[in-house]
Amino acid sequence: MLSIERSGYYAFLKRTLSKRDLSNKLLDEKIVSLFEKHHHRYGAPRLTDELKDRGETCSKNRVARRLKYLKLRAKGKKKFKVTTDSKHHLPVAENILNRNFAANVPNQKWCGDISYI
Repeated sequence: MLSIERSGYYAFLKRTLSKRDLSNKLLDEKIVSLFEKHHHRYGAPRLTDELKDRGETCSKNRVARRLKYLKLRAKGKKKFKVTTDSKHHLPVAENILNRNFAANVPNQKWCGDISYI
């Protein structure tokens, strides 16, 4: 059906991995372990630096190809979003305590902090 000789098919099944395939397989294992270790944040440049620190010789382009082959993509850093709007036109409560938090009797002064909102 696919015009493949039977002997070629069985030869393919018995064939061992080439040096490059073995090298890629070992590199893939190292890349995946480092990628997981750094919580999916490292891309090809930083992974290449980590691999070189560990004695592995490989280029950034090869690591990028292997990441693409393994369908791994680094997560980007979340951008900072300002959540405070100090220039609003809403009424602001008067500062009655003026940082004088000492009270003579219980339930005389109450205060709170909502800056986390």
